[in-house]
Amino acid sequence: MKLFMASLATETNSFSPIPTGWSGFKEHLYTKEASRGDAGLYAAAATLWRKRAEALGWQVAEGLSTYAQPAGPTVRSVYETMRDDILDDLRAAMPVDVVLMSMHGAMIAQGYDDCEGDMMLRVRDIVGPDAVIGLELDPHCHLTELMLDNATAIICYKEYPHIDVVERAEELFTLCADAATGKTRPVMRDYDCRMMAMYHTPFEPVRSYVDRMSEMEGQDGILSVSLVHGFPWGDNPRCGTRTLVITDGDESLAGKRAKALGQELWEMRDELRRFPSMADGIDKAVALNAAPVVLADFADNAGGGAPSDSTFVLVEAIKRGLKDIAFATFWDPVLVGMCIDAGEGAEMDVRIGGKIGPMSGDPVDLKVVVRGIKRDSVQHLGSAEMNMGDCVWLESDGIHIVVNTRRTQTFHPEAFTNLGIDLAALKYIVVKSSQHFYDGFAPIAAEVIHLGTPGAITPDFTIVPFTKRDGNYWPKVENPFT
Repeated sequence: MKLFMASLATETNSFSPIPTGWSGFKEHLYTKEASRGDAGLYAAAATLWRKRAEALGWQVAEGLSTYAQPAGPTVRSVYETMRDDILDDLRAAMPVDVVLMSMHGAMIAQGYDDCEGDMMLRVRDIVGPDAVIGLELDPHCHLTELMLDNATAIICYKEYPHIDVVERAEELFTLCADAATGKTRPVMRDYDCRMMAMYHTPFEPVRSYVDRMSEMEGQDGILSVSLVHGFPWGDNPRCGTRTLVITDGDESLAGKRAKALGQELWEMRDELRRFPSMADGIDKAVALNAAPVVLADFADNAGGGAPSDSTFVLVEAIKRGLKDIAFATFWDPVLVGMCIDAGEGAEMDVRIGGKIGPMSGDPVDLKVVVRGIKRDSVQHLGSAEMNMGDCVWLESDGIHIVVNTRRTQTFHPEAFTNLGIDLAALKYIVVKSSQHFYDGFAPIAAEVIHLGTPGAITPDFTIVPFTKRDGNYWPKVENPFT
């Protein structure tokens, strides 16, 4: 047996003002040896696949692995160059029995609404109808017909926050190895739930729903079950929630189970979490009289393509006179450089945030003290190291702000503590993240409150300005099935 593997991933926010180009990909991961070193979270699948394949005595050929922080559509020439590089390496490796790819599922490039589907089609054209193609996706993807028609098996992470990347890579390898050796014949069917929502897996009712999905696997010919959350800020005709079931050769069973799971999710829609407005959420935090309260600035999450420099919550905190409050992270490489030059202890007049566009709000002028500097700072998502670049800690009359050089969401308390900020001494901690922060911050929080903030990835799915996705989905339409 011979395996070819590669990875090309980013999540595209169609409404982000930041283009995704070469610097975005080469900043994080860009290598053809991702499986041979400590390349971080986005090489975890390739590392696992090489280990499993070599243990079976398979030959392994490895193509490009690359990842860019979510932003706007990828520049066409950049996507085509990376795609063709992978395809050229696949041709050179032929004949192969299995192709495994780690992609996001919501990548859009100029001229391509469905980069993953485009890749699957071209891979299938090269390897022919008999080879096995496995695709691991983020659940915040657009599950398209091109993907389903050309891949043998597609598996999404089950958890949000995504703490099961390795487990799903393991599952996909096993499923595809069994198919390649004739043990099984995977058949996929999906169901359109006609919903747009956030499915935070630590909380009910989604927690029990995901557990029931997992319990189905390995029973009655069901090989895999995935919930495709969808990525609501990607302007793709298939944007939205879908259920996906893979069975061993039973198309009817796959279709029936996918539909049943989709209908079960539909019945749960009014129980799904909804977020208070920014003002109501802050009111609740103040009334709790407990500390620290963690507030999620949902709409300024760099992991969803936002700039990570919006000032809406900062302005509200200043208006209310809140003290002992910390924010992370504001993305501003120029300001970080100025503060590093000035040095710790320096007093400066600075302009915070509001620099990328109208979705970032207005800039805020503050007199600050540079309290801390940390070069090449790292935070963790699970065991994976996530580079923040250089960071500075600015303090202005009880307001603490972390500013960094590498646009990224806040994953872990280390974003603050690396600089010496004592979180136990704070009343409020504001994180620019939608959900991936939860694993790290929940253990130290008196309460976690997700704020329905303004910004680039608003949680109000009724107002997303789609041009390619029709409006027949809940909650924009009360009943899209009629």
